[in-house]
Amino acid sequence: MKTFKGGVRLPEHKEMSLSDTHIKRAKLPAVLTIPLQQHIGSPSKAIVKTGDSVCVGSKIAEPGGFVSAAIHSSVSGKVKAIDIFPHPILGRSLAVQIESDGKDTLAPGITEDSNWKNLTPDEIRLRVRDAGVVGMGGAMFPAHVKFMPLPDKEIDTVIINGAECEPYLTADHVLMLAKPAEIIAGAEIIMRAVGAKRCIIAIEDNKLEALELINSKLFGMENKPIKTVRLKVKYPQGAEKQLIKTVLNREVPRGGLPLNAGIVVSNVGTVTAVYDAVRYRKPLYERVVTVTGTCVAHAQNFLVRIGTPISQLLGECATLRPPMVVITGGPMMGVSQVDLDIPVIKGTTGVVTFPKTEVRIPVQGPCIRCGRCVRGCPMRLVPSLIQRAAEKERFEEAEEWGAMDCMECGVCAYNCPSKIPLVQLIRWAKAEILARRALKKPNSEKSKQGKA
Repeated sequence: MKTFKGGVRLPEHKEMSLSDTHIKRAKLPAVLTIPLQQHIGSPSKAIVKTGDSVCVGSKIAEPGGFVSAAIHSSVSGKVKAIDIFPHPILGRSLAVQIESDGKDTLAPGITEDSNWKNLTPDEIRLRVRDAGVVGMGGAMFPAHVKFMPLPDKEIDTVIINGAECEPYLTADHVLMLAKPAEIIAGAEIIMRAVGAKRCIIAIEDNKLEALELINSKLFGMENKPIKTVRLKVKYPQGAEKQLIKTVLNREVPRGGLPLNAGIVVSNVGTVTAVYDAVRYRKPLYERVVTVTGTCVAHAQNFLVRIGTPISQLLGECATLRPPMVVITGGPMMGVSQVDLDIPVIKGTTGVVTFPKTEVRIPVQGPCIRCGRCVRGCPMRLVPSLIQRAAEKERFEEAEEWGAMDCMECGVCAYNCPSKIPLVQLIRWAKAEILARRALKKPNSEKSKQGKA
């Protein structure tokens, strides 16, 4: 089995939501809140107004720039408001609130295309762009931008990410069990879009059922350049750079993207959404979400409409022990929530719950120079030196030590015997570095204008 240097083996706790591998369709809420920022890049621009009628899949917002994504209604009904509402990552942001009419009427044009296998790369990218597909493993990078090869760099390999290395989360696992043929077809679509000659579906060893099922679908397809790779269970195996190193032994250049190494990496959820967009012209208005943790009676994987409040999902699982801590995403890289009415967005992989009695703030001690943060860092950084520079507000020094390369996976803090909040300090350093860059940029532009 393949793996990468660094990382950590974590308790998985995946059995809670795998007691039933069926994907349950979540109930339609009466009111949905659909944020206009559900992706990396510029926020989308609303093209509807209060009182407008919409259908399931109606476009309600256009991309706000090159790196942006379209947003669609996930129910039929009327636009109730366009205002600032709670957001699971940003705290608060502009969103479109829609009141459902309960009819679930599908927008015209969302039908199967009999010619979907013959689309050109440009047509594929346009269909993916119109569907608003973004990275669904949590990164939320607009897929049509990722599928656009660099002018001077050929894409030779597509990697389908089926690692799902975060504890508790099983949405990708059950999706591979439910839709193996669709994932293979989606992989072929992405290969055609980027001109890649091979595809590797990478799956961790704790998902042998999914691995065997996909291999059974590939059996007899020897002429197709798609194969699977079995990965050792380790966190953060699913991070793009670690996956590329593990599978192909290639390095992504510092500050670069997988495209710079001739590779495109897509999560299995994204691949399924690409397949639906290209074959059925279906916009991304729903996704699979794991709802789990020790505060719910029936952990489950739901097919959820974008904009559904997480309070409704918790209600469907029967909450056991409030008060509780609720995290959207996994426990390592997720975000703790204070408002349970925040909506599910395109990048919501899971909702994990813990009783407050089980969540303790550790007592921080001094750094003992043990080196565990260095040995565990999958990016081969020295987190303790970045942390020390941040504490002394020497942010240029933190940048020299590679603060901007930190992926905030949390392995360093997890391994630290002194319980130093390494991730939070590095995140603060990164924010300060970006803020200072932004302050310098206008001055440099004025200088260029003066010289001109």
